[in-house]
Formats: sequence, C-alpha cells, structure tokens
Amino acid sequence: MLAAFDTEFGIQEPTQEVSMAGRTDRAIIAELFAIYGFRDDEQTWQRFLDAYLEHLPRQLAQRDGLVLPGVRDLLESLALREDVLLGLLTGNYRQGALLKLEYYRLRHFFGFGGYGDRHHHRDDIAREALAELAGHHPHAIDPGRVWVIGDTPADVRCGRAIAANVIAVGTGAYDMEDLHAAGPDQLLPNLADRQSFLELLN
Repeated sequence: MLAAFDTEFGIQEPTQEVSMAGRTDRAIIAELFAIYGFRDDEQTWQRFLDAYLEHLPRQLAQRDGLVLPGVRDLLESLALREDVLLGLLTGNYRQGALLKLEYYRLRHFFGFGGYGDRHHHRDDIAREALAELAGHHPHAIDPGRVWVIGDTPADVRCGRAIAANVIAVGTGAYDMEDLHAAGPDQLLPNLADRQSFLELLN
C-alpha cells in the first residue's frame, strides 16, 4: 500500500498513523485519501488498486511472511470433510487476497468468500460471505453451524453480525486479553493443535 501511494500519488511515507488491524482495505485507503486530499471516487480507487496489485507480488517475495503453524494441516483436514465448506472472509481486496493465497499455495482451499473491495465495515463483508456460502449450499444456512475464525476483535464482531460462532486466535496484533474481552465462543493461542480445533466442530 505504501509503495502504491509513493509511485501513484507521490506520497513517499504517509505521516499519519492509520490503524489497519481488522479493517477493510477500502476503509484504510479511504482514510488515507481523506488525509491527503485525494478525491474518493472510482477513478482514484482504480489508480491506487492498479498500482497496489503491481507492487504486491514483489513485496510478497521480499518480505518474511509465512503460513502460521498448523494452518496448512488444519485446512487439509477440513477440506477432506464432506460436512465442511471453506470460505474466506477478509478485509483485503479480492485480487490482493487471491495473490497472497496463491503465493502461499493456499488458494485452492477456498471456494468462495467476502472481500474488502466495496465495504468499509467488516460486518458487511461477513454478510457478503454468508450470502456467497448460501450459493454453495443446497439448503438454508443455519448460522449456528457457521464458524468465523480471526485474530482481531473486529473478527469477533463481524461473526456476531451474522449470528455465527467465533474462534479468536492470538496470532495477530491483539493480545489474548483483548480478544477475550471481545467475547468469542472459543479463544486459542494458535492453530497448531489441530485436534483441539476439530473437536470444536464436533
């Protein structure tokens, strides 16, 4: 994002501190547009998005990102189950999210999702993801059988917005106390213990 602001708008290092954890890409960039006086219209959005998607593959290769312990094994186990559908609920732009998943070889696990291209609030992304889920399921969706997994209080809130169960995981920017205060159904330090997670679904 910072590289895109530099090359497309000449803002080398945004001086304003903008919170990013748990927010949508649309909301983050809208705030930066407002701070630096850029028009919040589709043409400006597209300029940013084109630059962002051009920079993202190089940035992924240069950074020390990784798939957190247990995640790949857990996804592989869930993908084998006939009673589980895996979807992605993320504040990332759709194309950006898919580039990240492809880079870490995780894209094939997710057949649908809700993304941060249009929405400023994560709750609306949860509603979009739930609607997408309905298109992949032959029967009416019981929210009590839907699980939202995330590492921010915003993830807990968006799960509640669709009456889903929520598992908070302490692998992000928030500590366990903050996540506990948000009121998830389950709180895990990480996803390394696959069996403990699978027992929750049963």
